[in-house]
Amino acid sequence: MRRLYRKTGKLIEMASENPQSKQGIPEIEKKLLERIEASARPLRIMHVCGTHERTIAKYGLRSVLPEEIEVISGPGCPVCVTPEADIDIAIALAKSGASVVTFGDMMRVPGSAGSLLDAKAEGADVRMVYSIDDAVTLAEKKSGQEVVFLGIGFETTVPANAATLLRGVPENFSLLVSQKRTPPAIGLLARDTEVDAFIAPGHVATIIGTKPFEPLAEQGFPTVVSGFEAYDVLLGISLLLAQIEKGEARVDNGYPRVVKPEGNLIALKMMEEVFENADSEWRGIGNIESSGLVLKKEFEEQDAAKRHEDFYAAALGEIRKKAEGRDKKRCICAAILTGKAKPPQCPNFGKDCTPKTPAGPCMVSQEGMCYNWFKYARTGGSGRA
Repeated sequence: MRRLYRKTGKLIEMASENPQSKQGIPEIEKKLLERIEASARPLRIMHVCGTHERTIAKYGLRSVLPEEIEVISGPGCPVCVTPEADIDIAIALAKSGASVVTFGDMMRVPGSAGSLLDAKAEGADVRMVYSIDDAVTLAEKKSGQEVVFLGIGFETTVPANAATLLRGVPENFSLLVSQKRTPPAIGLLARDTEVDAFIAPGHVATIIGTKPFEPLAEQGFPTVVSGFEAYDVLLGISLLLAQIEKGEARVDNGYPRVVKPEGNLIALKMMEEVFENADSEWRGIGNIESSGLVLKKEFEEQDAAKRHEDFYAAALGEIRKKAEGRDKKRCICAAILTGKAKPPQCPNFGKDCTPKTPAGPCMVSQEGMCYNWFKYARTGGSGRA
């Protein structure tokens, strides 16, 4: 059901294609908005989830929030934070003869001198898959061909990769790891960004639980884990305001139908068996301590970075050499990922940079802030730029 919101004075009206929409969820949303408006105060909230941004933009939630409340987006899009170097390595592997497979959004993310889709157009064997299982199936069918799966994403996608390696994979299969851990990045933003409170990502919390976000509350930041429906986001904002009214800072679970405080213990155990923490580069942010994952020594044979380090070194150097002096379009994705700028402030937004011709990763993925602001309104469905 698609709901459209508009604000006329202090009256919040809700329209829906469903004539029975005044019952159930829309009524919940109306009450939450009334509660938010009644307790509104100057508040800058950062969410760290591309799906949250999609919901906020799609349903125009910024337009119905009181002017005093600002919701900004952090680095919650996994495609957006994947560094150029990881794309370059994947391209180098593909051009060296391996079959490189990854998710569809990754195909058009720019590296230092082009994308995986560009490499495919030049004859490299680059393929889109929907899961790591698809990549394993390809390796089984092409037993004489090296198959490399570029694994990206936050804690949500890590358990599937861990489970696959624990089950066993063909000898010609390897994993190029570009996985990120969310809490260290949020911790960095809490120190470096002007923000009052956080909405934590519900899908990540489904895996790791609510406890990893407690350091934010200990530093004085009210935090709430939220789901992905419009009413979930509004509930999260309402819970944050309730904390602030009482002068408290804690982690509230606004997504209890899915998230448990301890997380998914089975998934966490698999992750611990296969991966270990490591420093990691985030596009637009830089190196963040202990914010990434690498395969443990027991899985070195399935680690593409180790297995093919000599194989792709020369090609990687060639790619970066071609990128030298290349006239790159100005892109402020780094500022957007850290909540320091909004898409309309970018000189390329909606002009040289669109979903069909992305100049940066924030316009590529359906979880990217620029993509959502372009698709749902040139002000991001906010009603105010």
